[in-house]
Amino acid sequence: MCKKIHVVSDILQANDVLSLELRKEFSRRGIFVINFMGSPGAGKTSILEKLIRELKDEVKIAVIEGDVYTSKDAERIEQQRVPVVQINTGGGCHLDSNMIKESLANLPLEEIELLVIENVGNLVCPASYDLGEDLKMVALSVTEGDDKPAKYPAMFQRANLVIINKIDLIEQTNFSARQALADINIINPGLETFNVSCRTGEGIPRLAEHLKERVRKKQAFFKGQDPYQQAI
Repeated sequence: MCKKIHVVSDILQANDVLSLELRKEFSRRGIFVINFMGSPGAGKTSILEKLIRELKDEVKIAVIEGDVYTSKDAERIEQQRVPVVQINTGGGCHLDSNMIKESLANLPLEEIELLVIENVGNLVCPASYDLGEDLKMVALSVTEGDDKPAKYPAMFQRANLVIINKIDLIEQTNFSARQALADINIINPGLETFNVSCRTGEGIPRLAEHLKERVRKKQAFFKGQDPYQQAI
């Protein structure tokens, strides 16, 4: 009799086991971790550049860059003078916990307060892979169209925060913020959203302040403690 192997299920289960270990390690060190996702061209790297400039004098930041083949985004982030590690998936459409674990050996973990993982540009695969993060942050640009939340509900259902980017271009598109927000609210009621423009800087300080507050809260609660021992 032919035996069926549930490959996807097994892979996700293994990933979840490792992500739990990563989450424990990040919490012990007081490192706040963001899994930053979105389509190619949504402006993730531009947003990240702006956030680093806004935060780096107050928060110690490091970045893991995920890309299929190139290191172009990592080179841009490197210009911000923060530690950065490039992961090339060689065709893979997402990062996984094992990739993150291996990359940590190349980062000064004792000096990091905020770790941003810029995932591979994709609104499907990355949504299913936990990386031990505290926050799933999704970028949606007005140039992509307001139908993306409805077309890719899993991404927005699992998100903790959505950034609507390129808001300065909204008059040049048919993007309906009302429709996008209505769909997001159906998929994930109460999901936090921020409107930003990397060109004008609109919304960046507010988003940066929000993230800084979350970093400080995690540090105050966890740093130097075993988060699992607390619950025993």
